[in-house]
Amino acid sequence: MTIGTTEFTIAIIIALLLAGALAYLIWKQRQELKKGEKKDQQAEAASGTGISTRQLQLQAYERLILLTDRIALPNVISRVNQPDFTAREMQSLLTHSIRQEFEHNITQQIYVSAEAWDAVRNLKEQNLLIVNQVASFLPGEASGMELNKSLLELLMQNPKASLQNVVSEALAYEAKKLM
Repeated sequence: MTIGTTEFTIAIIIALLLAGALAYLIWKQRQELKKGEKKDQQAEAASGTGISTRQLQLQAYERLILLTDRIALPNVISRVNQPDFTAREMQSLLTHSIRQEFEHNITQQIYVSAEAWDAVRNLKEQNLLIVNQVASFLPGEASGMELNKSLLELLMQNPKASLQNVVSEALAYEAKKLM
């Protein structure tokens, strides 16, 4: 081997190393592009999920507005009225119905603001308190009809005694902000 041949061999080795490094860099760049495309696809899927989340939120507000209507005392009274019940039995039926409606919709809280959920919970608590307070002032032998009449009279005399309209309006306002 002569010096020219040694230099030629070293040049070929260097060229092969450079070609190998270049091939590696091109391969690595393609892998990065593939990862970027996957991230873009995931981002597109996530933005699609955002739409679904908004729909779930709107449905939750819709259900909570329906809940506030269903637990409004005049509506509960007309829905569960049992003319032959005593006041205590009617009290139990009304409070059970309000709690059951609320518990049926309890999962909606994950889709709405904390303030909206607190308003719904406060409405439920207020209605339970009103039913229990009015029932406590009636004589032990009072009928369910007397309890219902007393509740409706209280609400007629004090329309602001019920939070139902305020809560419904607040829920509708928050839902409109999402649209």
